[in-house]
Amino acid sequence: MPHTPPPVGPRVRVRRVYEPPEPADGLRVLVDRLWPRGLAKADAHIDEWPKSLTPSTELRRWYHGTTGEYEEFRRRYEEELAEPAAAEALAALRARAAEGPVTLLTATKDPSRSHTEVLLRALTAP
Repeated sequence: MPHTPPPVGPRVRVRRVYEPPEPADGLRVLVDRLWPRGLAKADAHIDEWPKSLTPSTELRRWYHGTTGEYEEFRRRYEEELAEPAAAEALAALRARAAEGPVTLLTATKDPSRSHTEVLLRALTAP
């Protein structure tokens, strides 16, 4: 029987925080700056909440306002992730992902057009 090697690189995925926890989640990390509406902390099963990895309040408000466009948001958020506190938290989370699965949790309805997609790429980039 052939041996299947373990996956190379970090195992990171994105899920909505309102979905029930799964054993495959591994480390559950909330990546929204604000606590999700209507969710009790006891029900969330959050392991970490590194606010330095979340978009700044100013950037979040700009993006959700009428002028926000995704590509510009992505560029600005990548700049924020390069700042010292965020870069340190990103490196720590990348190291944790190398040890086992990490699930980024968000209340965002469309994670593919949000900060979670940018953060996922930053965590899994070589």
